[in-house]
Amino acid sequence: EVQLVESGGGLVQSGGSLRLSCAASGFTFSIYAMSWVRQAPGKGLEWVSSISSNGRTTYYADSVKGRVTISRDNAKNALYLQLDSLKTEDTAMYYCAKDAVRFIQGALVTGTRGQGTQVTVSP
Repeated sequence: EVQLVESGGGLVQSGGSLRLSCAASGFTFSIYAMSWVRQAPGKGLEWVSSISSNGRTTYYADSVKGRVTISRDNAKNALYLQLDSLKTEDTAMYYCAKDAVRFIQGALVTGTRGQGTQVTVSP
């Protein structure tokens, strides 16, 4: 059974930093791309970042580019998201997701996601 458990969220002031972690189990982590997505209150799911299976290629949404760094440790079956220069608009539930994301008829579709970790950025 695929399990993804996120941690590291919290309340931080604008301009602050957080490091999110995702512990993966139940599948061969090292052969899958992984992604982070987020959902702000009252809004739809938004893709944040993805990383290739070997960690050498990374992708970022324009809204976070330059402020976010995705990384992984295949030996630990772990995925990370370093959030810097946080803004109030970054407030959301952050989820890690197995595999790359897809857009089908305009809708964001992800693989299995964890339960999420809440990031709240105060002014």
